[in-house]
Amino acid sequence: MRITRMIVGAALCAMAVGAAAQQPVKIRVAYVVPVANWASLLFQKDGVARHNGKSYTFEAVHFQGTPQMITALANDELEIADLAFASLAIAVQNAGMDDLRVIADEFQDGVDGYYTDEFFVQKDGPIKSIKDLKGKVVATNVAGSAVDIIMRAALRKNGLDDRKDVNTIETAFPNMKPTLLSGKADAIPGVIPFSFDPELRSKARVLFTQKEIVGRTQMTMLVARSGVIQKNRAAMLDFMEDAIRTVRWYIDPKNHAEAVEIASKVSKRPAAAFDKWLFRKDGQNGDYYHSPDMLPDLGSLQKNIDLQKELGLVKASIDVRKHSDLSLAQEAAKRIK
Repeated sequence: MRITRMIVGAALCAMAVGAAAQQPVKIRVAYVVPVANWASLLFQKDGVARHNGKSYTFEAVHFQGTPQMITALANDELEIADLAFASLAIAVQNAGMDDLRVIADEFQDGVDGYYTDEFFVQKDGPIKSIKDLKGKVVATNVAGSAVDIIMRAALRKNGLDDRKDVNTIETAFPNMKPTLLSGKADAIPGVIPFSFDPELRSKARVLFTQKEIVGRTQMTMLVARSGVIQKNRAAMLDFMEDAIRTVRWYIDPKNHAEAVEIASKVSKRPAAAFDKWLFRKDGQNGDYYHSPDMLPDLGSLQKNIDLQKELGLVKASIDVRKHSDLSLAQEAAKRIK
């Protein structure tokens, strides 16, 4: 009898261990801006994420900005962060996260046929060239951000000192238009969707574009720590497969109307705010470029971070290839084809 109880107990323990081992891995993915960041849209379309709830469970986590994401990564409170190129070197150097790896693309600026950020001045104002910004006020969302780096590069390219020859103020993207039109700033960056504002278009003009200054830019990307990738590789691979399948669904023109409705629901904004441009390849009237295989442009990313170093915004550049692991995206894409 005692032997029987021992056998039954051992069997129950084995079953418990087996059940625990089969529990889905929690994958928490960060985002800041609804719709603009993939995590807010994954996986709003039913039936696309085939592995969600099986090998992994997905959770989109909202953050106010990248500093909070980096802290969450450091404290193992987040599996995947959504970083702009301007934040990657800072996370590696300042936060000591040498194990940080770029695993996937989110969107790129300056790709032929797609949108590139525009920098605006008042249509009838005195600013006719970048050199005319000397002694003027330029606006940025935050010092050291991606658009801030482009503005500084544009000034230097035209012989102006970005610290001495202009005054820089910070304002949130939704407030850029009134900041320009009220005269509080002489130049502002325009990013989607704010750059499509009809009033801005009627009262302002484009001084220069990001592509004109730096060419192609790897704007934002998904990153994870190498230990998290190694520990949960099977689940992470399943997640990436589902993510790529979802991205391809969103950027497929035949799904545009439904994609717009999902964007409207997620952002709580009218569908008309997205209909003309979201996921469209239509030059300056369309969206940024999203890789269908979620593969980032590492060559552009290296140039972007080297530019940070040239502008004195980071202590040193980093080797982008050392801090990248594209194997998940590459293997996942092969599964789908």
